[in-house]
Amino acid sequence: MVPDKYRGGRCLTMRASGESGDNLSPIAPVEFESPVGQLLAQILRTHPHLLPAAVDQQLDNLQSDKNDQTEETPQSQDLLYKRIAEVKEKERQKTLEEIIYCLIVQKFVDNEISMIPKVTETSDPTGRVDFWPNQEQKLEFVHSPEAFEMIQSHLSLVLGDRMVGPLSTIVQISKIKLGKLYAASIMYGYFLRRVDQRFQLERTMKTLPEDFTKSQARFEDPNPGKQLWDPDSLIRIPPHDDDDGGGYGDAEGKQYRLRSYVMYLDSETLQRYATIRSKEAISLIEKQTQALFGRPDIRILDDGSLDTSNDEVVSLTFSGLTMLVLEAVAFGSFLWDAESYVESKYHFLKS
Repeated sequence: MVPDKYRGGRCLTMRASGESGDNLSPIAPVEFESPVGQLLAQILRTHPHLLPAAVDQQLDNLQSDKNDQTEETPQSQDLLYKRIAEVKEKERQKTLEEIIYCLIVQKFVDNEISMIPKVTETSDPTGRVDFWPNQEQKLEFVHSPEAFEMIQSHLSLVLGDRMVGPLSTIVQISKIKLGKLYAASIMYGYFLRRVDQRFQLERTMKTLPEDFTKSQARFEDPNPGKQLWDPDSLIRIPPHDDDDGGGYGDAEGKQYRLRSYVMYLDSETLQRYATIRSKEAISLIEKQTQALFGRPDIRILDDGSLDTSNDEVVSLTFSGLTMLVLEAVAFGSFLWDAESYVESKYHFLKS
């Protein structure tokens, strides 16, 4: 079922900063490179209500261009023609990426959520970099209640027992680890939206398996064995000796329903749902992460090990870290929606 969430809705009024050009740097960290992406970025900034029609028109143009190229394909392709076709395909892919990214940004705008800007050094005496607003409530409302319960468990796994401590507590984290956490949380949000849509549909149609709740006991541990993300991407912060522990508990009730449904699915289905469907989506995850944290400075030593000694360490509060994770999960959810919408207009996913 393709979400048609890109028509209507509330939009913020935005003005371009003096030297921002045609990219979305004031409201999104990734800059657009293709002419189509820059055009859509300008429309989103100045006339956001026209964006859905503009996106549909650009997707129609992509389809026409693809059809024309197919019709012009000669029986025996020489190397020059193949090279031209490859260049055109790369241009279409970049355009498609930026259309999808623009739809993602539109979802943040529609929900009046300010995207986190590039993480850079500040003049703050403590070295804090997280001076973005607290938008936890807005980020919660973009998910179903059942999905947000699972996101709370994801946060509990990321922050550990320190979630019950003061949100103003400052922690130092390397940019590489922070980037891995952000990217992993995007993929978690992508998976969660995908499986939640199936769960909500089956619940509406009253086709949920009668015995799927029997797997509920397997989720007593908030850190399930079947992790759908890279464990190295998760930041584990040990509590102080005087901490009482805690965090988001696994209380009995509704929150188990989606989680139990996930555990009911067979391993093949779980793997399929956890797999990013398109190379465009994979590229966007990489670009969004690098736009926030920069390219990781990693070198391969003579013995084959990785040297991360030049990795920068940043300071941020637990509140800021929470906002980063919640934004990443929302980005992943919007990525699934945007990818599905584009696929309904322009077939590009491999079956």
